[in-house]
Amino acid sequence: MSFLSNPPTPTEEAIITNDGFFPDIEPLKLRAFARLDGTVTVDRLTYSILSAIASVNAELWQFKSSQQQLGISTLAAVPADQIAGVNVKVIHYLRAVYSAVQADLIEHYRDFDTTGAGDKAAEKLEQRTNDLRRNMRWAISDLLAIRRNTVELI
Repeated sequence: MSFLSNPPTPTEEAIITNDGFFPDIEPLKLRAFARLDGTVTVDRLTYSILSAIASVNAELWQFKSSQQQLGISTLAAVPADQIAGVNVKVIHYLRAVYSAVQADLIEHYRDFDTTGAGDKAAEKLEQRTNDLRRNMRWAISDLLAIRRNTVELI
């Protein structure tokens, strides 16, 4: 009988400072949301968060610019509904970033298990990655208040 143990989940991680308009990302909250344990190192998670922020922010630069021209300095100040005291736009933004991070981690940790069971699991992970990328797209669409479209060419 063998025993495999995951590294301990970090209990402290530095907050990833965003650009001032979009909210900062708290890695510990993301870990809890995505159920990430110590297998995902602090450095790897930080890199994935930075990549996700850069990607989502790039897609939202025009939205940000238009809001700033109206004198709105943060996403949380954009007029929107509040749920549990949180601006809905912020909820959508965090969902987009969290989904992008999870998809990135799955893609980079796929080759972790190279056994036959790992090959079978890879197919399930590919579907999960697609779902996460879709969730990211939908969250961005929801933040921008535009329709979600899924188009498939035959």
